[in-house]
Amino acid sequence: MKIAVLPGDGIGPEIVAQALKVLDVLKRDGIAIEIEQAPIGGAGYDAAGDPLPEATLSLAREADAVLLGAVGGPQYDRLERPLRPEQGLLRIRKALNLFANLRPALLYPEIATASTLKPEVVAGLDLMIVRELTGDVYFGQPRGIEVRNGERVGYNTMIYSESEIRRVARVAFSIALKRSKKLCSVDKANVLECSELWRQVVIDVSKDYPEVELSHMYVDNAAMQLIRNPRQFDVIVTGNIFGDILSDEASMLSGSIGMLPSASLDEHNKGLYEPIHGSAPDIAGRDLANPLATILSLAMMFKYTFDDAATAERIENAVKTVIAQGYRTADIWTPGCTRVSCNQMGDAVVAAM
Repeated sequence: MKIAVLPGDGIGPEIVAQALKVLDVLKRDGIAIEIEQAPIGGAGYDAAGDPLPEATLSLAREADAVLLGAVGGPQYDRLERPLRPEQGLLRIRKALNLFANLRPALLYPEIATASTLKPEVVAGLDLMIVRELTGDVYFGQPRGIEVRNGERVGYNTMIYSESEIRRVARVAFSIALKRSKKLCSVDKANVLECSELWRQVVIDVSKDYPEVELSHMYVDNAAMQLIRNPRQFDVIVTGNIFGDILSDEASMLSGSIGMLPSASLDEHNKGLYEPIHGSAPDIAGRDLANPLATILSLAMMFKYTFDDAATAERIENAVKTVIAQGYRTADIWTPGCTRVSCNQMGDAVVAAM
């Protein structure tokens, strides 16, 4: 198993270091794992003047899977847009054709009180958001800022082809088949032609999955319903920008954005795995970050890319164990629990393994 490791910026190197501890355990236990690291984001710009250096992209293409930390930092905000750290992340997703982004939101019972919602609202939460990742306004053309009639105008293009919608819908239906056989497609078909096509294609794909109950919801209502009654959802499929917003909203249902992993897959299940949170420059280098989302991203890697459910479950169970033992980083700490650093949490997971 060849894994490209891209720590990135901010807290990225700290949280990735804890995931590497987990990989070391697996290597000692006999799993053949080859690891090579490379810079991306701001670190890529610092090293090679490019947020996605050619050597990094080449390594990612050669690897079976990619583990990424986080990108970005205020010191890069003045760079021209193509040189900013976030462009490295967008470009690697596009270059590897990682069109299906899987974002699970699972609430561990022991940290229900860490959520800003009442425990009785979020208790039992277990949903999966499938976000299309390589289309929509993030990649649509034309785009830009220009002067029209004497004033600046910014514009982006929301665009989806039928084939782009169809392939991500199939991923979502396949996942729903393995869960509770319920899929909610989120769009804005009442005002957007792009979403109107989205809904038509998803309905067409549903004919191949008669066992799955398909429903539809406008994105503004979905945002409300995630707060009002999140347990009504099992699998949600949606476009790039709607999925970006809704999955971050869903992260707070689980107590902290530091708890949520993600997988971005191509058509062959090669994937890039990363926590959904950002680089948190305000706490970078202070050993405060929560590494559990990054460690759980490893579990997703073994489940989806390496088809090794046993190893995935071993990692997940180790995380469940440390939560049950009362270990908490600052973002999920509540009175009566043991507050630990990023490094200490990583060590606790290794001990549980």
